[in-house]
Amino acid sequence: MKVAALGDAHLGRSYYSYTTPDGFNQRERDFEESFTKAVELALAQSPDLVVWLGDIFDHPRPTYRSYRIAQRALVRIRDHGVPLVVITGNHDTPRLPGTGSPYSALADLFPDVRFAHRMSYERFVFPGLVVHAVPQMLTVDATLDALAEARLSRSSDATNLLLTHPRVPQVEPHHADINEIEVDAGLLKSSADLALLGHYHFHTKVDNGIWYAGSTDTFSYADDPEVPKGIVVLDTDTGQITHIALTGQRPLLTLPSVHALGLSPAEVQERVLARVSSVPAGAVVRLFLEGVDPEAYRMLDIEAVRAASAHALHLKLQPDFAGSKTNVELPDLASLPVQWANYVDGQDLVGFDRDRIRDRGDEYLARAVEEAVD
Repeated sequence: MKVAALGDAHLGRSYYSYTTPDGFNQRERDFEESFTKAVELALAQSPDLVVWLGDIFDHPRPTYRSYRIAQRALVRIRDHGVPLVVITGNHDTPRLPGTGSPYSALADLFPDVRFAHRMSYERFVFPGLVVHAVPQMLTVDATLDALAEARLSRSSDATNLLLTHPRVPQVEPHHADINEIEVDAGLLKSSADLALLGHYHFHTKVDNGIWYAGSTDTFSYADDPEVPKGIVVLDTDTGQITHIALTGQRPLLTLPSVHALGLSPAEVQERVLARVSSVPAGAVVRLFLEGVDPEAYRMLDIEAVRAASAHALHLKLQPDFAGSKTNVELPDLASLPVQWANYVDGQDLVGFDRDRIRDRGDEYLARAVEEAVD
């Protein structure tokens, strides 16, 4: 079978305070357009099966707008006449099962779509292919139990394809994320013949027969914006996979650094203006000022810089001050749950429920990360 897969669309992701003419966050609109184009790109490959690998929504309480975008995509796939399998990810799975899942309502509306969203293993049979779907779980143990169930449910006369959404330690992470479930690649390999994974935002080969599909848009500079986003197409008969890139997405660029050591304020100004005036229209850009004198940086005509870069969506100047012994790096919001867990593990909590404290903190941090706007 030919399987077209897309992962990590993160509908609802909004950051930078720039809006479209009709009043919507521009980056949120970008993610919506990328997802819609990814669905069309997948259907254009004439697949026998389409799969969504989790984190279609950026959080488990999507807006009506995000929900409607996903609903339209489901209608498009249904009308195309191709079957669809959907699993949940770490962002769009509720932290508390009793709060309900956005996929539950979609499953009611689209009974022909195979949803794996109830934090349990699901098995779907197609001609010559058995799909073993392991959605996002609340714990590693639950995930391991589901993978064990997949191993026991393998077909001996069809290709077994595993769909799941873990962090695999064999792939170097670019940032920490909320509610990650770490699973060794060896366990994935033993659970099926082939595996398609969500969660990691780059199309990456993990091991023979195991791949991350990658995201449909670029989140941040930690995402390596030079690596194209898109979909993957897997031939389950031959085990061959192809990444097909989306085009026309908003560029995130790092401009050539200004090496400012020893430059006068006027020279720093001149070089900054030269750099920012050359950026493509609508781009998100950053510019490092290496070894800049603090006084020269304070004397930058910020209004002139803004005017020169007005055609860009967003510009960030990142100074590295001359004579500074320590470069202070502000924490990434996504790394806060990991920092919290490390902090709790290092505390003397005799008489307290350590797991409950950790879980309550995770819940609050997850809510803050979901609602934060850069």
